[in-house]
Amino acid sequence: MIFSSAWRGRRYAVLGLARSGVASVRALLAGGADVVAWDADATRRAALAGAGVTFADPETIDLSGFDALVVSPGVPLNRHPVAAQARAAGVPIIGDIELFAQARASLPAAKVVGVTGTNGKSTTTALVHHILRSAGIPSLMGGNIGLPILAQEPLPEGGVYVLELSSYQIDLTKSLDCEVAVLLNITPDHLDRYNDFAGYAASKARLFTMQTENHVAVIGIADTASAEIARSLPPERVTKIAAAVLDQSRWPALQGPHNAQNALAAIATCEVLGVSAEAIEAGLASFTGLPHRMERVGERSGVVFVNDSKATNPESVAPALAAFDRVHWIVGGKAKGGDLEACRPQFGHVVCAYTIGDATAAFAGLLRADMPVEEAGTLAAAVASAARQARPGDTVLLSPACASFDQFRDFEQRGDTFRSLVEALA
Repeated sequence: MIFSSAWRGRRYAVLGLARSGVASVRALLAGGADVVAWDADATRRAALAGAGVTFADPETIDLSGFDALVVSPGVPLNRHPVAAQARAAGVPIIGDIELFAQARASLPAAKVVGVTGTNGKSTTTALVHHILRSAGIPSLMGGNIGLPILAQEPLPEGGVYVLELSSYQIDLTKSLDCEVAVLLNITPDHLDRYNDFAGYAASKARLFTMQTENHVAVIGIADTASAEIARSLPPERVTKIAAAVLDQSRWPALQGPHNAQNALAAIATCEVLGVSAEAIEAGLASFTGLPHRMERVGERSGVVFVNDSKATNPESVAPALAAFDRVHWIVGGKAKGGDLEACRPQFGHVVCAYTIGDATAAFAGLLRADMPVEEAGTLAAAVASAARQARPGDTVLLSPACASFDQFRDFEQRGDTFRSLVEALA
């Protein structure tokens, strides 16, 4: 567990007891803090019974005198009443990544890589971590990738923490100084949490304002917002990642144009960290990819089934469609927006689309003029129909361009269900 003795005797309120929240509570208690915690889910509160935490909803108590309110990244700071309450009381609102940043002073000297961007964060985080480990450098990955960093054992001196950082996590972080901060891209997403796209981009940019002046920024410049951030920083600090033609044939799990960018970012990051070119190449070749991100989950009669459940917006789906010649596309769920225009350049790869979830009818209407469409409704119906129609050499691709919350707990459950349905095919 990662914690700091600097928290001893201080008071913290923690709202949200999923993975990162529980890790925050346990770390704060280990550091000697007084903790009040809450989650509306009684089973989550029960998991901390006996741990020494006091249970109370921060909305119902006086926050004056607390040293910080620690919230889950899922708590919308722009509209949740507890945020206004904390600000009125003069209490900082932070997250588990900020607690990690505070704890660094008491840990063995190690470097931090922070990876953000609308798309590609998880793959790039895992790829950097894999290359480092393959090169014999102690490494841990955590953050938005689903591994709470505070719950892990500290690295020895010379190690590297590789953190996937969403905009929400950056919003809750004040002092994370990354030796290498990576921005892959910025496209419209999560606009329900920001006043406009500029506000979302500004959230990403804060990762670089927290860096000291001698630390490195690795920035993809294919989109205007990211390029503007790169231009705003001293040129000597910035390594720019531009589109390039790469021989990706040596890297089985890194196919498609989106993975070319991910690979370039990982290469640049590892070069900054002193990894040799030979070790980087070996790591790229041995990387096996991530669950739910372009994950090959089966093959039946020459038809390949690919789980890309983590693709929750059209911008992340487009490169997945581009990676295959003939695609049976399973798309839909709880839509984040009203169009699929980012995918349009790749519509020619689609043999048939199978729309599911809340977006079934709306997406069918958007796509029908450009391709055959079936309103499948459910993932099970879509998999069954696509499997019947696909021919050898085709790919059945679950790449939903939507959140999962209409029919599934999260994108992971959606991807696991897809895998199970494929495994059950005759």
